[in-house]
Amino acid sequence: MEKFTAIVLAGGTGKRMHSHIHKQYLELAGNPVLYYALKAFEESDVTDIVLVTGADEETYCQREIIEKYHISKVKAIVPGGAERYHSVYAGLCAADGADYVLIHDGARPLVTYDIICRSMEAVKEYHACVAGMPVKDTIKIADEDGYASMTPERSKVWQIQTPQSFSYPLIYEAYHKMLANEDSAITDDAMVVERMTNQPVKLIEGSYSNIKITTPEDMLIAEMYLKHAFENPRDEKNEKKLK
Repeated sequence: MEKFTAIVLAGGTGKRMHSHIHKQYLELAGNPVLYYALKAFEESDVTDIVLVTGADEETYCQREIIEKYHISKVKAIVPGGAERYHSVYAGLCAADGADYVLIHDGARPLVTYDIICRSMEAVKEYHACVAGMPVKDTIKIADEDGYASMTPERSKVWQIQTPQSFSYPLIYEAYHKMLANEDSAITDDAMVVERMTNQPVKLIEGSYSNIKITTPEDMLIAEMYLKHAFENPRDEKNEKKLK
């Protein structure tokens, strides 16, 4: 039986939230932001979960989130590193033995059962895939002086989300190569695969509601989406995933 491990990253500080509380622990509709992503993976078909926290936050997460909310699939809680890619690599090391990994930002509380299922199915076929959605706005590429230098065709531009899903051997080797070079320009996991391997990355449908909590305004938007989901559940399964 194939083993799918979700690596949930919860080591950010959330400087743009203007709060002394890290954004993944802020209360959103009565629960910590991090709770929602963990609960979605808990009630999905993934085999287990690796939670990557900030330094010295393992005990807090174990007591205040994992135990309090009965998240039984978390097999390991590990501290992250100075940069996101260090944290991902720590999670990959703890996920040893997985066939596939789904790497997800703990600050994306609105990931759904459907997105996780699509990711699991796609990664088996494509070996590397990322959730995302076509952009709604026209995008401009700026030059060094702040002038618009080009306008990419909007139909070909996607906003990338998580989870980003990979064959475990593929992503582990890609990260191993990248860390040997310490390429600080890396901004997501797909970029590691793109730069360090010849494996193409498949784009799959996420959701426009699968936002990342970055600023205080995002908390208001996320709460609105959660309220809408409670009031208008599409089916019993999706209602269950958001509780």
